[in-house]
Amino acid sequence: MDGNHTVQSVTGAGPGTPVRVDGGLTVRTAHDGPVRLTVIGTCGASQQELHTALGAVHAGRWEEVTLWPGSYWAIADRDGERLICGDLASVRAVFYTTDGPLPRWATRAADLATAPADLALLTARLVATDHWPDRSPYPRVRAVPGGHALLLTRAGLVRLVDVTAVPDRRSLAEGAPAFGQALTDAVSLRMRTGHGPAGADLSGGLDSSTTVLLAAPLGEIQAVTYSDPYTSSEDTAFAVRVAEQAGVAHHIATGGPAQLPFDLPDGAPAGDEPCLDAANAAMDAAYLAPVTGLRCHLTGHGGDVVLHVSSARLVGLLQAGQRHRAHRQVVAWARRQNTVPGPLWRQVQEASAGYPYALAQAAAQIAAGRIPAHGRVNVWSWLQLGTAASWLTGQGREAVADLLRQAAHQAKDMAAPEFAQWDSLRFTGSTARAAAPLDAFHQVRPEHPFLDNRVVRAAFAIDAFDRYSTTSYKPLLAAALPALPTWLTGRRSKGDFTAWRLAGLARHLPRLRELVRTSPLAATGLLDADAAVRSLEILARGERSAGLAEVHMLLAACHWLAHPPRPVPAAEHAEGVTRC
Repeated sequence: MDGNHTVQSVTGAGPGTPVRVDGGLTVRTAHDGPVRLTVIGTCGASQQELHTALGAVHAGRWEEVTLWPGSYWAIADRDGERLICGDLASVRAVFYTTDGPLPRWATRAADLATAPADLALLTARLVATDHWPDRSPYPRVRAVPGGHALLLTRAGLVRLVDVTAVPDRRSLAEGAPAFGQALTDAVSLRMRTGHGPAGADLSGGLDSSTTVLLAAPLGEIQAVTYSDPYTSSEDTAFAVRVAEQAGVAHHIATGGPAQLPFDLPDGAPAGDEPCLDAANAAMDAAYLAPVTGLRCHLTGHGGDVVLHVSSARLVGLLQAGQRHRAHRQVVAWARRQNTVPGPLWRQVQEASAGYPYALAQAAAQIAAGRIPAHGRVNVWSWLQLGTAASWLTGQGREAVADLLRQAAHQAKDMAAPEFAQWDSLRFTGSTARAAAPLDAFHQVRPEHPFLDNRVVRAAFAIDAFDRYSTTSYKPLLAAALPALPTWLTGRRSKGDFTAWRLAGLARHLPRLRELVRTSPLAATGLLDADAAVRSLEILARGERSAGLAEVHMLLAACHWLAHPPRPVPAAEHAEGVTRC
């Protein structure tokens, strides 16, 4: 298991050059002459499997080095070429720059940055989420999108290689056993690597509960739960029941006003990108205290991505020409939302025009200052403009519209369910990655079995409609792991943190107002600070919850910009130079 509590980082250049590794990462290598394969991180391959994979490296079958359990980077060299690959979710991300005589790459974007953050891109991501997966927060530093690898040649050529490798489409009945085995293997790998007890989140939801139940027979678990007057008592009751069923030690942290979110303390470390978890630092410090310093900390992070299916499935039906089936599903979905189906059906029809069209339409809306009204019930769409769009100045609208037009020009049409699941996966992976400095600060080593490549591929191979049910929540989980208790897999309710977040905004409102008003986003004229503060104040008064996610992202961005990251100096690198 990965070693100490420093931030993990790997940097390097083209084939045959040294690689620098920092942060207690496990490094293993196999080689045969000029053909070499190195895995860095938590990788379930045996040494013999690494050696056998040299044949795939020699032949350029790059996706084969991504198929093992775990969360790791792979660096593969053959004559004149080097492949650098992270994971599908981009928790193990790869960035690169072509500035300089030859390309360089790193797993932290800040290690390659020579200029401050790209404020226009940061603003666009606040307004329209991320439609620029190949860009980092820094100018001239590119990101390798999840599902791709970076291929460098000795001559300095750069190419991205598709390593998605999702198996052929399967039904739920056909695919569930493979998913269950992949998830079981992912948890088992963490439990058999290292010594001593492991920590585990236990919120009471299906995902963390499943992780704890799978891990408990394999070793000692210290489970942790957070509870306060604003969180779900039902979730806590389920967490207690799961801990009793699993026979694990269970610590419940009872929070109060001091643990409310959005304190955003100055002492918390900043990473390479805005971190949503920075808002939760006080809560995390409280509930993670019993598990600091343990060999790993299991989470259910990513379970929603692989187990839940959004209403993109409705758009996908219409794209596939199944108009009558799509309409029936929209009517049924509207009934469950207690709304009329007409507006929802029109939204599905509009979304079925495709991704490039949606980006171009959003660019036109932004440029014209047309912002959708609050309170609209939305079916999934490629991007939804909401509260954050109302904060843009004229300069901001021009900058965001231009970036959306660029994205529309480069975008390719694809099926809505496929886009939605990959978009959700990359967002979820980025939130886990951005939290790494905070995790190190809290002295925990998170492991996210639901985000393992094998788990993701097994889930995404199952048709979206087969992973959805009107009668059960996350039906894949019960089908894949039938030994789980039915009182858990049959649960349909799920607590949320909306009231908790609103209370945090109210408690910290004066400081948050100042954070927004003094932000570079406002100082450079991209955002209207008064408009953003009005949205913040409406939420703090509890008048509505619409726009809460966007305000959360804004505050995370402002906090990050107020505490710019620094590259890790060579003297701080624990392992130093490794020959790959």
